[in-house]
Amino acid sequence: MVAGHAKVGGQSVTSRALNILATFNQAHPVQGLSEIARRSGTPVATCHRLLGDLVEWGALSKTPDGQYQVGHRLWTLGMLAPVQKGLREVAAPYMHDVLFATRHVVNLFVLEGSRALLLERISGTAVGQPVARVGERLPLHTSAGGKVLLAYAPPSVVERVFGDLSRDTRHSIVDPLRLRRELERVRERGYATTVEEHALGTSGLAVPVASEGRLHGALGVVSVGSMPDLDRTLPALQVAANAIARTLSEGT
Repeated sequence: MVAGHAKVGGQSVTSRALNILATFNQAHPVQGLSEIARRSGTPVATCHRLLGDLVEWGALSKTPDGQYQVGHRLWTLGMLAPVQKGLREVAAPYMHDVLFATRHVVNLFVLEGSRALLLERISGTAVGQPVARVGERLPLHTSAGGKVLLAYAPPSVVERVFGDLSRDTRHSIVDPLRLRRELERVRERGYATTVEEHALGTSGLAVPVASEGRLHGALGVVSVGSMPDLDRTLPALQVAANAIARTLSEGT
């Protein structure tokens, strides 16, 4: 475990660890050992040891290919920040309303770097198993909530996403021209859909949570099998999203 006051090369271990964590940002959400060492100014051997401590504690986690990303424990601490905590608390009762009206798993996403962070999820015993856990980061181009976030994302985020259009399933949209047309439809219609693009056997529907030109997040549902009934589900999502956005605006 990281020791608080020990010195390594004139710097405290705490300072070294914080320098390592500071290398993670929207432009660098996933990094390898050599990149972290270079960007933090830490010798590779020392960096490798500290990364092991940070992974053990839960501040970072390792990807299947051996790279590093922010871990769930650090994410949990981040949820105590006023902005994220406020959004979750405001959204929760309205998400329960959507669950009651639609009987589908209800998800709340926010933009985190070039991924869709699942900030909150509401489900019941009769809605099937969720395909993502709270704190998980999904590709923006394969989830309904992610498509909403991507449709209104800054150009720098769009560029990064289009530079790595990986497949989650054989139905994932990885053709740039087709995806751009899809995002245009999201902006025109005010909602996004997915059919087996993130996980086989599931469909998604999501709408923006926005007020005064600011996108707070994306509210959506996931269903097992066919696409959720638009006539019943879309109005429930829109009413909830508008109520969340209005409450957030009144609180600022």
